[in-house]
Amino acid sequence: MEVANRALTADVIAALRYWPGVIWVGQKHPPDPVDMTVLLPFFNEVLQDLPWWNRDWKVNRVQPGLPAETGDHLCDPAVRFTEVSIPGTVASGTGESLPFVAKVGFTGDRLIRFQAKIGDIVIGPAIAPAGQSEPHPFGRMLAGLMDLRGIPVRDMARAAGLSMSTIHMLRHGDNPTLAQVRLIAGILDMSKADVRIIAGLDDGSTQ
Repeated sequence: MEVANRALTADVIAALRYWPGVIWVGQKHPPDPVDMTVLLPFFNEVLQDLPWWNRDWKVNRVQPGLPAETGDHLCDPAVRFTEVSIPGTVASGTGESLPFVAKVGFTGDRLIRFQAKIGDIVIGPAIAPAGQSEPHPFGRMLAGLMDLRGIPVRDMARAAGLSMSTIHMLRHGDNPTLAQVRLIAGILDMSKADVRIIAGLDDGSTQ
C-alpha cells in the first residue's frame, strides 16, 4: 500500500485532530478526550511499509499533537488540508528508546504526506530509485488534492493558464515556483498562502 493517499479511519482522524493545548475560538476547551493509542498501529503500519525500515523498531508512545493547519479550521473538513506534528517515542526489541515526531498531512480522510523524525534523523517514503534524487513533495500533494477534487490535468492547466506538460511535471515532482503556486491555489479552492506553505515557499522566495 502506498504511504500517501491511504484512507484514514475516523478514530485516527480524531486522534490526529486532538489538540488540547490549542484554543480555537468557538470550540470547546479542553476538548473531549479521544483514544490516542489508535495512532500506534497506524504509525507502525506506515513505517513498516517503508522497505528499508528496521521492523525491530516500533512506535510505543504518542502524545497529543500540535497543528500547523494551512486553512481555516472552521471550513469544510472534507476539503481543508491539515498538517499536524505528533510527538512520542520508538523502542527496539532490545529496549533502546528514541524520541519520535510524526508529521502528518491529510485532507478529508486521505493521507497526503507522512514524515517521521526519529532521534535526529528525518525519514520518509522514498519515491525515486536508488541513485536518483527525490521528487519535490509538493508533487504528491498536488496530485492528491487534484484527484480528491476531481480536477483533471487538462482542466487545471486551462484554468491556471499553464501548459498541461507543466502540470504533469509539477505532479511528478518538479520544483514549484511561487508564480505557479499562486495560479494553482484558487483552482484548488485554497488560499495562495496555504498552497505556498504546502509547497515550502516563503514570502521572500524569488523562485
